[in-house]
Amino acid sequence: YLSGAYLSGADLSGADLSRAYLSGAYLSRAYLSGAYLSGAYLSGADLSGADLSRAYLSGAYLSRAYLSGAYLSGAYLSGADL
Repeated sequence: YLSGAYLSGADLSGADLSRAYLSGAYLSRAYLSGAYLSGAYLSGADLSGADLSRAYLSGAYLSRAYLSGAYLSGAYLSGADL
């Protein structure tokens, strides 16, 4: 569980965070390019300005997640709960 974790600006490119519990985590300006977030629970997470290009977010739960300025080019969002 990484609920409320402070990972702002962290380089998590290509990381496997599938099914991770990241509720309320601070991921602003984090580098998540190509990261595996399939089935991850990101409710209320701060992803503002995060690089989510080519990230795998299929089946991820993003309800109430803050995505202002997030870069989502090529991200896989199939089945994601937005």
